[in-house]
Amino acid sequence: MLETCKSSCKQSTILKISDRYVHKVELKEYIKIRDTIYEVDSKAENGFTFSRLLNFKYSSSLEKADPDHIVALVTEVIPKYSCLIFCPTKKNCENVATMVCKYLNKEFRAHREKEKQDLIKNLKDIGNGSICPVLRQTIPFGVAYHHSGLTNDERKSIEEAYSRGVLCLLACTATLAAGVNLPARRVILRAPYVASEFLKKNQYKQMIGRAGRAGIDNAGESILVVQEKDKHLVRDLITSPLENCYSNLLPEITKGMQYLLLSLVGLKIAVTQEEVYSFMCHTLLGVQQQLLLKEKSLSEIVRDELENLIEKGLLKGKIMDQNSKSTLTVTLLGKATYKGSIDVSYCNLLYKELRKGLEGLVLESSLHLLYLATPYDMVSNCSPDWMIYLRQFNQLSSAEQKVADMVGVPESFIAKKASGQAIRKNVDSTAVNRLYLSFVLYALLKETNVWSVSEKFNMSRGYVQNLLTSAASFASCILHFCEELEEFWVYKALLTELTKRLTYCVKTELIPLMEVAGVLEARAKQLYNAGYKTLAHLANANPETLVKTIEHLSRRQAKQMVSSAKMLLSEKAEALQEEVEELLKVPTDIP
Repeated sequence: MLETCKSSCKQSTILKISDRYVHKVELKEYIKIRDTIYEVDSKAENGFTFSRLLNFKYSSSLEKADPDHIVALVTEVIPKYSCLIFCPTKKNCENVATMVCKYLNKEFRAHREKEKQDLIKNLKDIGNGSICPVLRQTIPFGVAYHHSGLTNDERKSIEEAYSRGVLCLLACTATLAAGVNLPARRVILRAPYVASEFLKKNQYKQMIGRAGRAGIDNAGESILVVQEKDKHLVRDLITSPLENCYSNLLPEITKGMQYLLLSLVGLKIAVTQEEVYSFMCHTLLGVQQQLLLKEKSLSEIVRDELENLIEKGLLKGKIMDQNSKSTLTVTLLGKATYKGSIDVSYCNLLYKELRKGLEGLVLESSLHLLYLATPYDMVSNCSPDWMIYLRQFNQLSSAEQKVADMVGVPESFIAKKASGQAIRKNVDSTAVNRLYLSFVLYALLKETNVWSVSEKFNMSRGYVQNLLTSAASFASCILHFCEELEEFWVYKALLTELTKRLTYCVKTELIPLMEVAGVLEARAKQLYNAGYKTLAHLANANPETLVKTIEHLSRRQAKQMVSSAKMLLSEKAEALQEEVEELLKVPTDIP
């Protein structure tokens, strides 16, 4: 309730909050063992008390397919209310969604049927005509899965459909609990595990916190499905306090401590050892040093890490005691590292690879540049399929095959791996995996279709898109890295273009249209085929004509697109005008 109190000298606004404006959400926690539901009760001796028995008739076939009674639990709330099922793995999400739909009544298909068909069509458009067979089967029932194997656009469409009530049940992994605001009347935890790890208290609270969100729902409940063998572990889980939060500067030493110290000196926030130590005392690590630092003091850690940065050629200066007033400065490599947001652990490796590229960069295609732009931090999660690796290698031109030799991955190594032969010669596994991922990126730039590339390399669509996004980001980081090092001037133009291609991953002629807000690949193709081939075409288009010409384009979307194109065109014209004015400016120091 807002009341405005006026006086002769001033006007103040007082916000009064009363109970009728704050919706209290009742959240109840339950666990299920066999067919019995227990309510979590901190006052009870063992942490929970009997609530009820499940009232659902199970046939022998359903009992075999659904021993945890998931169907019974979800049909108590859907389709009238929403429900989330958290599953330990991505595959389990898909299996649970499929299994639930197999035993749902046909009436579920009639609920908002037209909107569900629109969702399927939208997902087909996103996939350029392809849709996951599991989603094709489950969406008509109002059910879908949600995990990192989906592309960003697929996840967004599914999230929006769930928020509108078109979908009433999502089988998802724990990542949804942390990143997306999708509340539910009932949250079911399929098992007290994330992958093979037992749940932590903060993970548990994060998941059940999706039940009954304030301002969205007025009630909520969570049900944790528990096997008899895990009963004592679950009792400890629900009665234990939340885990403490600790500084992560030490566990991730290069991304954490070393990068922070390099940035402090580079940005001149702290330029002496004394100032660096003083700054570190005010971080979370500084506050927690008595808890976390057993073997070394904070001053010793700061000194050691500054010495490491000097050894790596990123800093210059002398390291003495913590009160030293000797000035520290960044080297050119150090400046390039923090300006490009490059991980300290591989900045020297990146520098060496870029230097080697200057000696013989293969420019017949983009493969060599793509190898350089393949993120180092994705290599550890890569497990090449050696038959696919060999097949892709054999499809390269002779010049492109030279790239493999230059980076240290000979054809003989790939061939022996594919045939299962023993390898005597050591080959750098980082280079091997990076080259494989660069093949994936190369295929993406040629085909511009995440679906076909994910099938070709037997990878999930989400992983392929994540690789593409990470490569675009890393290419931009390398560009900023090279801008600080004059010797790498040749890379600037190459990486600028590559970053654009990786960011949009469409044919070159569509990139200008993709810069317009709200224009994705499918829409860019529609516009291009309809004759709107440049920003100028779109900026001068009539919204009414666009609506008639472009399928499934609303008047509001058409106006937004034209407005965005006009703004982009104006910005580009202003930038060019500034360049012209700079060129025509009369020098002040004419003899």
